[in-house]
Amino acid sequence: MHEPVLLIVLTALAAFLVGLSKGGLPAVATLGVPVLALVMSPVAAAALLLPIYIVTDWVGLWLYRRDYSARNLRILVPSGLLGVLVGWAVASRVSDAFVGLLVGAVGLGYCLNAWARHRSLAEARPADLPRGIFWGTLAGFTSFVSHSGAPPFQMYVLPQKLEKLAFAGTATILFAIINAAKLVPYWQLGSFRAIDPALPLTALPVGILGTWVGAKLTRIMPDRLFFGFVQAALFLVSLKLVWDFF
Repeated sequence: MHEPVLLIVLTALAAFLVGLSKGGLPAVATLGVPVLALVMSPVAAAALLLPIYIVTDWVGLWLYRRDYSARNLRILVPSGLLGVLVGWAVASRVSDAFVGLLVGAVGLGYCLNAWARHRSLAEARPADLPRGIFWGTLAGFTSFVSHSGAPPFQMYVLPQKLEKLAFAGTATILFAIINAAKLVPYWQLGSFRAIDPALPLTALPVGILGTWVGAKLTRIMPDRLFFGFVQAALFLVSLKLVWDFF
């Protein structure tokens, strides 16, 4: 396939994955940067996708305006914004691969432990401040460097066994705020200079379509299947992040 055509196709695919995530299927969007990294640097891929994240965030906010966990947001939003500030401060010192290794190792550990001990039968763990601050800060940090904040978010929220729409809405609202906060740091770091503005603009309709599809799938999927999908996506994305380091 001719390179410009391949770039357009992969941008559209990444935008659709981002949209699916904003529609309620978390972790799927984490695949967006690796997909685009096939044809550009991961830094440029993250910058290209940020406008698509933000626009699909608006759609997701409307879809989940009544479905969310207020307590989790009170904990995760401030800590997530702190993570963005940390990411901005150390952006030039920490490699994407190292961050990916950290997030991937934690995600794999969670999935393997959950499957081995049949956590689906365990008692729900309530939201708490110390864990929420830790995982929220890590989610903001990893979201800043590579749009991979979903695994830390899931590590904290999945054990709470929220109702699926509340789970999806909490993720959508949290990352809408985090993504908006990333605009100024990305601009200050010059991340947008390497991308053609026409690419995210042409891919936006595909991202919005993905958001609608993701919301439909989230609402019709049985809870067991929904959270099984979330865990499977978390495992595969985490495995990819660890693999990329080596």
